[in-house]
Amino acid sequence: MRKKIVAGNWKMHKNAEQTEDLLNELIAKVPTDSAAQVIVAPTFINLASAVDHLEFTNIDVAAQNVHQAENGAFTGEISADMLKSVGVTTVILGHSERRAIFHETDALIASKVDTVLAHEMTVIFCFGEELKDRQSNNHFNVVENQLKDGLFHIKAANWEKVVLAYEPVWAIGTGETASPEQAQEMHEFIRETVRKSFGSDVAEDVSILYGGSVKPENAKEIFSKPDVDGGLIGGAALKADDFVAIINAI
Repeated sequence: MRKKIVAGNWKMHKNAEQTEDLLNELIAKVPTDSAAQVIVAPTFINLASAVDHLEFTNIDVAAQNVHQAENGAFTGEISADMLKSVGVTTVILGHSERRAIFHETDALIASKVDTVLAHEMTVIFCFGEELKDRQSNNHFNVVENQLKDGLFHIKAANWEKVVLAYEPVWAIGTGETASPEQAQEMHEFIRETVRKSFGSDVAEDVSILYGGSVKPENAKEIFSKPDVDGGLIGGAALKADDFVAIINAI
């Protein structure tokens, strides 16, 4: 049975003191009996302290990225083994900002997926179309290709360590708005795409998160859709009350 998940991607926000303050707020406000698995993804330099801070809570910690190599002369990069050594067991890969700003290709993301899975860590695999793709009615093809090129090389058994996160890039900071119906339409397509390649058991068990500007005002309606299993939250994850409201919408 697939999990309900609310994950907060903090991006390049919050210094050490601010991270501790936000974590303390979340510890106080996130319900201990939440129906959702709650994940936060602070910056690299705050991961170790976040893991320690959240040790006896129901909040998990994820990294925002990882390098595909085990080690080597890669100045400024972080390996999967380094993440595991501080207690991080989940990694966000393929985020739209990594694809657009840092030019990460499907092939590169696929190699990162392999590395994370080889370390028995969980992948939150991000993908989604841009505005031009939606306007040209090419959004289904783009999503299918990103899935197949970046993820579908893995074995069926590996899917227990995979969470999907659909990001309609066109609905983030563009003035355009994705409706709950559009979210459900794409999530249903994604699940069917997984089913065709890996079977019904994998398709029904995998959690598919929605990452298109989820807010307290729209979370309940979005999460009510049958193929939406939670959210990958950006800006709203930086405010404890907003993030907790989204968690409670599950």
